[in-house]
Amino acid sequence: MPDVRLASPQGKWILLTTVLGSSMAMLDSTVVNVALPRIGEDLDADLAALQWTVNAYMLTLAGLILLGGSLGDRYGRRRIFVVGVVWFAVASLLCGIAPNAGVLIAARALQGVGGALLTPGSLALIQASFHPDDRGRAVGLWSGFGGIGAAVGPFLGGWLVDGPGWRWVFLLNVPVALVCVPIALRHVPESGDGRAHAARFDVLGAVLGALSLALVTYALIEARSGSLVVALTAVGGVAAGVAFVYVERRRPDPMMPLDIFRSRQFTAVNLVTLCVYAAFGGFFFLAALQLQVVVGYSALGAGTALLPTTALMLLFSARSGALADRIGPRIPLTAGPLLCAAGMLLMLRVGPDASYLLDVLPALLVLGLGMVTLVAPLTATVLASVDTARAGLASGVNNAAARAAGLVAVAALPLLAGMGEEAYRSPAAFDDSFGQAMVWCAGTLVVGAVVAFATVRPLPPDCRKPECLHHGSVTAPPLEGVRSRGRLTVEGDAPA
Repeated sequence: MPDVRLASPQGKWILLTTVLGSSMAMLDSTVVNVALPRIGEDLDADLAALQWTVNAYMLTLAGLILLGGSLGDRYGRRRIFVVGVVWFAVASLLCGIAPNAGVLIAARALQGVGGALLTPGSLALIQASFHPDDRGRAVGLWSGFGGIGAAVGPFLGGWLVDGPGWRWVFLLNVPVALVCVPIALRHVPESGDGRAHAARFDVLGAVLGALSLALVTYALIEARSGSLVVALTAVGGVAAGVAFVYVERRRPDPMMPLDIFRSRQFTAVNLVTLCVYAAFGGFFFLAALQLQVVVGYSALGAGTALLPTTALMLLFSARSGALADRIGPRIPLTAGPLLCAAGMLLMLRVGPDASYLLDVLPALLVLGLGMVTLVAPLTATVLASVDTARAGLASGVNNAAARAAGLVAVAALPLLAGMGEEAYRSPAAFDDSFGQAMVWCAGTLVVGAVVAFATVRPLPPDCRKPECLHHGSVTAPPLEGVRSRGRLTVEGDAPA
């Protein structure tokens, strides 16, 4: 049984290194959006290259995060966490020195691999190291400090872009890793799960899942050309998706057991997740561009302008979860997306002469309140919709679904809104397309609200509650406990 106490010096070191590691991945999921206009200008990149700068990272992260915990169980959680941090830092260095868009996109894909190793690994180390009496508080502190990092991220990213330059958004990860790795090696105990050696890794499933996402994403981004290659790529993406389902159904130890979807509640809440996080992914990709290209904000100004959404989530997500415990998840999961839809429609007022106090801030406050309303109940419903022993698996699937939804939205939304390859260089053209994109996002959120109202049911009284009470990330719901036998699962005795 783990016996490290949170108040001990070792406990504080463990908490510090896991927060530092996970914050690197969380920050890069948000701050890069603020840097996109400057990246495009410096590397002479078109809109498709900017889409890939975001999506290359999300692609490998979403495709591999379900395997991250199982690698730690088999080869040692500390070892895989350290490998993930080093991998992420090296990839960040490559991003920072990239001479062109192609190298930057490839390095971003490598960053996503590192993120898939260290993100579940950071929480796994906490659960494997701390005494059961302290584990719940340690997870709460980990999620709280991570939320603070997510809130500070856009501000920090904007300051770096306007100051030393966009490359420092990536290069900053290197000194963080140089601090994180020695602390982990010196103070974090190694742990693993002997049962994981009996399980086989579902490498084929992971490859097929990532390949399907990659091909579909390519087809959506390049669809403007209307070429035969794009059509064949789209067909290939669908075929890889079908093959993924076939493989997962037949393997004895799949990465994503399809029988988990026999729970109607789990299936329903993942449909809501797809709608909600597709809208979020598209919004935060385009909003940072709108504020800089059309409204005329600096990168720092755009990053600071977007702070209210993550700040509201960080401050009130725990209270939202408590409210959902009393009234049930159906109302929050219906009202939350509708509030978010209203916030995105209010963004239609954000144009060349927009006032921050009268136009931008009201939209972001309404959006933030909607996010506060829905994120905590969504996580609770995911965990409650399956057996306790599969709660971590359910959380991992939901987290991957959210990231995949954001990935597809960033690829599809510019196409749906009629954005050309050079749209972000023309304020008038981008403003017109941004308005259409916000209508698409709002419509997607309304669909999510309808699905929630029609399908979500009250939670059983003895269901597992989320451990991550404070949440500030806008890219995916909280990732809950990690323990696996070849896939993401959870410590059944983890305190709620």
